[in-house]
Amino acid sequence: MYQIDNQSRQAVYEQIVQQVERYVLSGVLKEGEKMPSTRNMALTLNVNPNTVQRAYMELERNGVIVTAPGRGAFVANPSVLREKRKETQLKDFKALAGELAGAGFSKDEIISVIEEAYQEGAK
Repeated sequence: MYQIDNQSRQAVYEQIVQQVERYVLSGVLKEGEKMPSTRNMALTLNVNPNTVQRAYMELERNGVIVTAPGRGAFVANPSVLREKRKETQLKDFKALAGELAGAGFSKDEIISVIEEAYQEGAK
């Protein structure tokens, strides 16, 4: 399920974080589901256990997983991740809209592109 691209410029722990987040948002990983232990994940991916631990710490800090001492790590409520992702995407969108306006695009041109993208995404 998890795959590491050793040729990627992205750090291995970031690849793990990104994949777990994607699986949670898509419903592959469900709320309350137990995550593989640090050791098992490290063996499966052939990476250092400290790398997996760092990814799990980041995931916990982001509210994606919760850890229970002696029991392991579990998938948290995905709504927390969805809200954080929504905030980040809106912030990025606002920045892009500002750049487009600064580059000379009119409000109508920007709105037209937004409507077109929205229609494509709604399909």
